[in-house]
Amino acid sequence: MGLLDKLVGKDVDEFAKKLADMVAKRYPPSLDQSTEKRVSANRITKVLEDVLEQAADYGKKNRLGVYKKARLANSFKWQLAELGYSEKFVEIATEGLVVYTTRGGGKESKQGTA
Repeated sequence: MGLLDKLVGKDVDEFAKKLADMVAKRYPPSLDQSTEKRVSANRITKVLEDVLEQAADYGKKNRLGVYKKARLANSFKWQLAELGYSEKFVEIATEGLVVYTTRGGGKESKQGTA
């Protein structure tokens, strides 16, 4: 990967795709769209928390600025939509990504406020 790609944020796009693929492995779009088989909120929450923790770690290691955080969120959102998730799920997952990358994760943030 060249310096220009890194400056533009191609690495962020690749990471967003990786995150979306991780979600898809553990919570396939077919389950999200299914009206017959419902998945528990706890399972969905656990899947998203695990993936978003990795996003928070990535954000810390790569010192993402405002532009790259926005690019990560948009790329993640587009990847989830392209995979076939419902609009509601895409919005919730993307909002979680923004929160996790801005605050630096879920578990540590919760522990720090207690």
